[in-house]
Amino acid sequence: MSRNADDLVRFIRDRAGEEPVRFGLILGSGLGHLADAVDGVAIDYAQLTGFPHAGVSGHNPKLVIGELEGVRVAVFGGRAHYYESGRGDAMRLPLEVLKGLGAEALIATNAAGSLREDMPTGSLMMLDDHINFSGLNPLIGEQSDARFVPMVDAYDPDIRRALREAALAEDVDMDHGVYAWYSGPSFETPAEIRAIAILGADAVGMSTVPEVILARFLGMKAAAISTVTNMAAGLSDESISHEHTKAMAPIGAAKLDRVLRRFLRDQA
Repeated sequence: MSRNADDLVRFIRDRAGEEPVRFGLILGSGLGHLADAVDGVAIDYAQLTGFPHAGVSGHNPKLVIGELEGVRVAVFGGRAHYYESGRGDAMRLPLEVLKGLGAEALIATNAAGSLREDMPTGSLMMLDDHINFSGLNPLIGEQSDARFVPMVDAYDPDIRRALREAALAEDVDMDHGVYAWYSGPSFETPAEIRAIAILGADAVGMSTVPEVILARFLGMKAAAISTVTNMAAGLSDESISHEHTKAMAPIGAAKLDRVLRRFLRDQA
């Protein structure tokens, strides 16, 4: 862990207490309200030197530490994307801090486009695996041999099983599949969508993959769930835009809220 991460961990513990967190949650579009449900302390990213500015509308740049459904969590209300800075490791410091706070696992959420007709807008998809279609990697430049991170079961089987059980208990339909990371910020072309469909992708988005790679590098387990906010380019008559994403995100987010809360209750 870097010196800056050590300093931030001490800063956060001074305000939120010494008790270790168990899970870190990165909230995608439409899920910001979940941070407000945490019984704890909210710290603006601006107070955390080196944290991202989370300059994407629809994100709330605060770190919230406290209890949610009886479990100690650290909730990131915003994330940095590669397309904001050209840095694949933009979330490295926040995740180093998460590890320093004691987290055993990261659960990331995101908004995604669906490549499957049977997974329309408003659906949830748990990630079984990913395709790094961007070709970028947050560990480029890392000097230690730890950079050679194995990515078999990058999405932890036990956590995925528990999330599936939570969805069943809440009577929420949750698909599963492969997520392709596209760098953004422009959306994909229809030809690119056809290409990643051939490669085996079920959904596409502009985040999460670097965070999962970093989590595994840092020794944390990882899981992720997408809320489908649109059909991918060329698959429907929807007008794809960031405004459309923000408008559609709450449809899936309401279901995802129930799944995550039930998952945490089951872990308590």
